[in-house]
Amino acid sequence: MLSIDPKEIPTAKLQGYLQGAVGPRPIAFASTLDRNNVPNLSPFSFFNVFSANPPILVFSPSRRVRDNTIKHTLINVELNREVVINVVNYSIVQQASLSSTEYGDGVNEFVKSGLTMLPSDVVKPFRVKESPVQFECKVKDIISLGDNGGAGNLVICEVVKIHVDEAVLDENGAVDQVKIDLVSRMGGNWYSRANQGLFEVEKPLTTLGIGVDAIPDFVKECGVFNGNDLGKLGNVETLPGEEEINSFVRQDFDIKAVLSADDDEKKYRRAKQYLDDNEVAKAWKVLLAKRDV
Repeated sequence: MLSIDPKEIPTAKLQGYLQGAVGPRPIAFASTLDRNNVPNLSPFSFFNVFSANPPILVFSPSRRVRDNTIKHTLINVELNREVVINVVNYSIVQQASLSSTEYGDGVNEFVKSGLTMLPSDVVKPFRVKESPVQFECKVKDIISLGDNGGAGNLVICEVVKIHVDEAVLDENGAVDQVKIDLVSRMGGNWYSRANQGLFEVEKPLTTLGIGVDAIPDFVKECGVFNGNDLGKLGNVETLPGEEEINSFVRQDFDIKAVLSADDDEKKYRRAKQYLDDNEVAKAWKVLLAKRDV
């Protein structure tokens, strides 16, 4: 058996062991407001419930390993002492992942991820409308665990209001574990879907994804693509150029046939197939291709 002294390996490698071995971890999809009341939204898998009376949730926005900087969420909860913790189920997992892209200060991740802001009743941060359960919280305490990269910051939150989508309840009014369809984090790109098992979500780019807000309206409004599809489409740095698209179409007779059919539905369905196979670049090329190539 491999035996490791945590002090003798790089923090990034240590983090890999910890996250790979301790899981599945539930995800706190934390909504906060910055100093200018601009919404911020980010997922954290260092998270759990720790008390029922009083109702306490704890999550940890750790210091970044690579440069020891702190995250906007931590800055915001230190300033305002309020947060909404939304749960993440399978239907929004790609959008939640996209929101973890490190956009600049003042960027609204609700807009970038294509999720809907819903006013809270007790606290100021917005809820995620698409999340099946939302916890409005007051921050009781923030405990710093260190000053170096990788150090956690325990944000201890008291739940002051809970919102539950009735669609995930059973006949007795309890949360149905199949209906809620929660997801959790494992190591690397791996997630666990509570009622099915393991699946992968490509990590957001180290550069910035274009975001759901940059996807053309004809794609968002066609009715073929769900939130996860839009999350994948938004997690690209740039769109393919015209020559790249034309070359792709010329080399694929099947795609040329789809385009020549003059049927947008077929075009969207083919792009949807590529997204289901995680071939996002091909999906974009189909969506942006012209019929006369």
